[in-house]
Amino acid sequence: MPIELPATQWIEADYLLESYMDIGRTAAIMAGEQSSGTFISVPGETEDLKKRYAASVVNIRPCADLQDQPSLPSTGWSKDKAGPLKRAYVTLRWPAANIGASLPNLMATIAGNLYELRHVTGLKLLDIRLPHAFAERYNGPRFGISGTRRLTQVENRPLIGTIIKPSIGLSAQETAAMVKSLCEAGIDFIKDDELQSDGTGCPFETRVEQVMRVINDHAAKTGRKVMFAFNLTGELDQMRHRHDFLLKHEATCMMASIHSVGLTGFIELARFAEIPIHAHRNGWGYLSRHPLLGWSYVAWQKIWRLAGADHMHVNGLSNKFSEPDESVLASARTCLTPLFVDKPCLSLPVFSSGQTARVVEATHKAIQSSDLLFTAGGGVLGHRNGLAAGVRSLRLAWDLALTGQSVMQAAKYDNDLHLALEMQS
Repeated sequence: MPIELPATQWIEADYLLESYMDIGRTAAIMAGEQSSGTFISVPGETEDLKKRYAASVVNIRPCADLQDQPSLPSTGWSKDKAGPLKRAYVTLRWPAANIGASLPNLMATIAGNLYELRHVTGLKLLDIRLPHAFAERYNGPRFGISGTRRLTQVENRPLIGTIIKPSIGLSAQETAAMVKSLCEAGIDFIKDDELQSDGTGCPFETRVEQVMRVINDHAAKTGRKVMFAFNLTGELDQMRHRHDFLLKHEATCMMASIHSVGLTGFIELARFAEIPIHAHRNGWGYLSRHPLLGWSYVAWQKIWRLAGADHMHVNGLSNKFSEPDESVLASARTCLTPLFVDKPCLSLPVFSSGQTARVVEATHKAIQSSDLLFTAGGGVLGHRNGLAAGVRSLRLAWDLALTGQSVMQAAKYDNDLHLALEMQS
């Protein structure tokens, strides 16, 4: 067993584990693989070294859920030779001194080769707990909820946003014309679709120039500036240049596809960022969709919040994807849960994917917070009375929900709201 260290010097990770071997033995193999051990004893792995650096299994809670076939294929399993499949919740613990306060090396430690062990026929990383050294090393969100509210001048209610649609194909001029209409309709937030980057049909710099001219003109007239998240995803030098170009044109937000730029790229982006980072999670499904493989959002979002994500996508209720509502709500709540007592690192949860006024009341009742960004692409731009009616219907739905009034009842007397409730994701 590792030497006793203060709790602040441990890294812990919780997993849902499935194995055809004894769960305790499999968990011990995982701990060895991800610290001082290997598949065979080597001379340098002394008892003293293991006491200082080996990971340990600190908790096992068996599950009753067994099955005849493994969740994941494994060369080590056969129905004739292996024992019955078993599942358990397992907690591993590492001395923090093994890696120091390093998010890239944390990823390699808690989510590395253990997914490939033949003894493991299912593994989901459920949660992590980190020592305070990570709070000291990483800034977390520079703007987060309060900074976003300050820049948009939106208080005491959710931010209402939309996504430029069609996702790709509009020119910079066409995009700017749509932004002008959205600004006049009273939108709070607009974003590029993650597919819109720097293509020849709508180059990044031309799009920024055209869109920010419209936004700045509107702000000069109204005193209120709409936030637009420009997708600057790219290589590190490209993102730095694009960030500086956004500052030059007085933009107030940027978007990055975080799996595309990678953890280190995102950390560096956050370090020089002078405007909020809208973190898009596209690709999340390949890390999460299988119930016995990958990550839970609870664990995953802690990494990106520490790295500096100001806004975090959480999907939405009754969404167009495969994620159930319970998972969406758990994701949103965890963005609003402090990471450390003295450094909350709160990120603004972003509801999106097939969102319309139909789900506003349910979202409010479930989340019980106005600290969120509610984005609707088709739910705004596809409204039968036009995009201004789409914006108005969302604003009205949230105003009603926040004051405890029925959205369904109000729709009987408001045509924009009535039509919005008829929209399907």
